[in-house]
Amino acid sequence: MSGAISKLEKIAIVRALPGLGDFLCAVPALRSLRAAYPKVKVSFIGLPNSQGLIERFELYIDEFVALPGYPGLPEQPADPSALPDFFAEMRSRMFDLAIQMHGSGTVTNPLTLKLGATRTIGFFHPSQVCPDLTSFLPFVETEHEILRYLRLLEFISIPASDAQMEFPIEERDRQELQALSKLHGLHRYVCIHAGASVPSRCWSSDRFAAIGEYLAQMGWQVVLTGTCAERGLTEAIARLIKAPTINLAGRTSLGTLAALLEGCKLLVCNDTGISHLAAALRVPSVVIFNGSDPQRWSPLDQQRHRSIVPPVSVASVLEQVQALLQQESLYVA
Repeated sequence: MSGAISKLEKIAIVRALPGLGDFLCAVPALRSLRAAYPKVKVSFIGLPNSQGLIERFELYIDEFVALPGYPGLPEQPADPSALPDFFAEMRSRMFDLAIQMHGSGTVTNPLTLKLGATRTIGFFHPSQVCPDLTSFLPFVETEHEILRYLRLLEFISIPASDAQMEFPIEERDRQELQALSKLHGLHRYVCIHAGASVPSRCWSSDRFAAIGEYLAQMGWQVVLTGTCAERGLTEAIARLIKAPTINLAGRTSLGTLAALLEGCKLLVCNDTGISHLAAALRVPSVVIFNGSDPQRWSPLDQQRHRSIVPPVSVASVLEQVQALLQQESLYVA
């Protein structure tokens, strides 16, 4: 274990990933950092379209800084003309610590080191040269994403908080949900989210429809969620379910979706951002994995959240759906 840092007033965190789940998995580490250094100024360097999400976490993050891309990062085209001024501005902040929280570091370690912090920590790919053995740990591909960054902080003597994710729901989110609830008569409902940020991770729509059909027959209101682009998918599933469904794909902001989840009894979904949102809100879920690593991305609480790995059948999903609904009383947050 590396020693604690004596002077720590300004910290930069680099995590320029686009996904909701990518960010939520870092929240326990951010919480640990704030608990250890309550007065430190934390600047979060991320993608511009993540700003609204990150600003919800003002308890842990003091400033959002938009990254103008970087050569080799696929998430956003780099703007080479903007990079000299960006790095000059970052170096002028005189960060005491920069934390690389973006993958194995093959591309992001050079980026983070250019911030000019007094000390930089992070991970390095075992096939690459380690920048500094006292500040960088080997990247373990199969390590859980939440535990990875708690381990990184422990490396510099910052105690880990619990690994529970969280998501703050604002009053406006609940007001928007209340309007939707009145419009659709929501009262006793479950959610099905059949889309994913990566289409190859999606379970088939007819199988999701079979789950929805079962839940509807059991007397549950079935709410279909998704993005605007997934509206066609949810409409196809709704047509396959004989009972009425409530299709809210493209009709909710992120905050309203969180408020909707907060009130549902169960979520059935692919391994995508909403599964992490359910874990953050402690909403029981059945998460279907197809093409992603459950060791790295599955919910840590395997009692409240059930991960299904290939081959995934309707029967195997229904088994976990039934088990969670029968144990509903156990899942009161």
